[in-house]
Amino acid sequence: MGITLYVLTFAVLLAGLYAVVAKKNIIKIIVGVLILDYAVNMMLVLVGYRSVDGQAGGAPILPAGAQSGALAKSAVDPLPQAMVLTSIVIGLGLVALMVAMAIRLYEKYGTFDMNEIRRLRG
Repeated sequence: MGITLYVLTFAVLLAGLYAVVAKKNIIKIIVGVLILDYAVNMMLVLVGYRSVDGQAGGAPILPAGAQSGALAKSAVDPLPQAMVLTSIVIGLGLVALMVAMAIRLYEKYGTFDMNEIRRLRG
């Protein structure tokens, strides 16, 4: 698998961080938060992945009559996968809240530009 996937995941994380920090449009900031969320989920899945002797990791299911030690050496770690599922649900709630707040800001100020909203704040 190599380090390439980790570098690409870090690049996606940096792209999301750039969108959150540098952009002034609220919609672009929300998309940046989504990209950050996806990058963290990818990193968690990569951390839990395991390959043995070049073979892909197996499902963490113990078949009848199998040794648990052999499964522990070759199976993918299920904990990061469960954490990613939880993170997806939390991310969905976060995005729904951000979109609702963006809609309310647009209703009040008539723009998505943060500089304009700061200027119009009374």
